[in-house]
Amino acid sequence: MKKYFALLSLLVLAACYGRDKSITEIYLINAEGLSKKIGTIEMQDTPQGLQLAVDLQGLPQGKHGFHVHEMGDCGADTDSTGKMTAGLKAKGHYDPDKTAQHLGPDKNGHKGDLPYLSADKEQKVKQTVYAPHLKLSEIKGRSLMIHEGGDNYQDTPAPLGGGGARIACGVVK
Repeated sequence: MKKYFALLSLLVLAACYGRDKSITEIYLINAEGLSKKIGTIEMQDTPQGLQLAVDLQGLPQGKHGFHVHEMGDCGADTDSTGKMTAGLKAKGHYDPDKTAQHLGPDKNGHKGDLPYLSADKEQKVKQTVYAPHLKLSEIKGRSLMIHEGGDNYQDTPAPLGGGGARIACGVVK
């Protein structure tokens, strides 16, 4: 009887979660805008938070900062020095609570902070990460941004984790 109730509980949880899925296409970006498609990220709500199943090919080997950005636009824009810069139309990290703190996905800073991605020597990323403070409904219409370098989830020694340039992006539908 206990097994029956346990199985029933799991089925109810499965019915409540995972109904709403979104698949976002990810593209390399540059100062001219979108470039080559490099894969997809499939997202769905789970009891652990937003699940992001990442399947990409074509990122430089190593760690890459990964964030939800405010706007759903991966286009280039002019930076403060007048230079066209990849992905600036996405604006900054998603931070609806106006914390102005880059603390990482498990803390209470930017809600857009996601676990970093790691590309292997074949330039592939196939991993599943979780964003415990996010739901799919709140990021629809925003962008997923991948940065050139890793992310230390601090604003020192470099701002916003030191991830550097924006190199890949996709708009969540």
